[in-house]
Amino acid sequence: MFCSYAQTKGEETPAQNRYVGSAACRECHPEEYENFMTYAKKSTSFQSVEKQMRHLTPEEIKQCYPCHTTGYGEPGGFVSLEETPHLKNAGCEVCHGPGAEHVRTGAPGAIIGNMSKKDCEVCHISERVKAFKYKPLIHGGAH
Repeated sequence: MFCSYAQTKGEETPAQNRYVGSAACRECHPEEYENFMTYAKKSTSFQSVEKQMRHLTPEEIKQCYPCHTTGYGEPGGFVSLEETPHLKNAGCEVCHGPGAEHVRTGAPGAIIGNMSKKDCEVCHISERVKAFKYKPLIHGGAH
């Protein structure tokens, strides 16, 4: 079952607030972006899916998308490697929400700022914690 951050908070994603990909964060947040890309395993999370692809059916692969891509199943989110390659990893917007409006306006209120461990548990549920030895490090050491 997939439940996005917005869905867990009972919020709706405005139509104009779409996913733009982590590279869109780089210009205004260079230090955070570099730390995320260097230290956060989720910045390359799709690699684990790619390693398993030959052993999985297309439907099984899609079950990986909610936690290994950005915005899968949501407006403007990951669709496929061909259509939305810039969203193929669990990027900045997995935690901070869709960033188009924030990129457009620069408004701090247009993006989610403070997260808690509970927000991480959308993907890092107890079964996965045991299977993947997840440690609850907010931001994965990113910023």
